[in-house]
Amino acid sequence: MPEDALVPYHFHCPYCDSALEFLIDASQGSHTTWEDCHQCCAPIQLQVEVSPITDELTVTTGRDDDVL
Repeated sequence: MPEDALVPYHFHCPYCDSALEFLIDASQGSHTTWEDCHQCCAPIQLQVEVSPITDELTVTTGRDDDVL
């Protein structure tokens, strides 16, 4: 995967259900980050997993009070 790989990720806010798109920096490898919803400003946890073999990207999202 290229070092500057920004992958668009589409999902719905776990608080207000607004459709969102965030750019995930896949060059960081597996990591956890927080982003605010563009509509309701609630904090969303994004757990990013990048397969070291296939470079497949898996993203799990959760609310502030979820344990990911």
